[in-house]
Amino acid sequence: MDGREHVPVLSARRLKEQRISKYKNDMKQEIIIAGFGGQGVLSMGKILAYSGLMEGKEVTWMPSYGPEQRGGTANVTVILSDDPISSPILNEYDIAIILNQPSMDKFESKVKPGGILIYDGYGIHTPVKRTDISVYRVDAMDAATEMKNEKAFNMLILGGLLKIVPMVQLENVLLGLKKSLPERHHKLIPMNEAAIKKGMEIIQKM
Repeated sequence: MDGREHVPVLSARRLKEQRISKYKNDMKQEIIIAGFGGQGVLSMGKILAYSGLMEGKEVTWMPSYGPEQRGGTANVTVILSDDPISSPILNEYDIAIILNQPSMDKFESKVKPGGILIYDGYGIHTPVKRTDISVYRVDAMDAATEMKNEKAFNMLILGGLLKIVPMVQLENVLLGLKKSLPERHHKLIPMNEAAIKKGMEIIQKM
């Protein structure tokens, strides 16, 4: 030692690696959920957004209103992020949840390369054409019929999503349900929890 204070020096390469590591650890998911009005599209997005809030994430929830909901597609864009969100408006998505054929026709091309597309087998007649994304199927309508509860449909889909990309914890999804459901419907939360867990079991990679 020469008596002088020694300050550790990080190389430019090391600094770059640290920055890259930080960005890799930061979570951001840009999601579109699309289907017919009445399939619980908007409420699924709302529950996902509330769940993110419960975990202290930055969240946006932007539903699509208007004439396209009548017999066409209703959709909602949800962003969950560890960092501030610059805009809720997206042209492409990390994850698309597709619940009918018109939505598949509209949004399949808007999934980012390397992204994820999840669909319900009941509502899709034309197979996914993309080979640069991961595709999963959840037979949620069939499972909801087996459960004798068609209102469980969207929670089955949500369970499938969380199995593939566990972006929020189940306990916070249940808190999100409590926030988004009127108090008179809180008795339905155990049924919704069962549907989420069932969705986690039945999702399959295509």
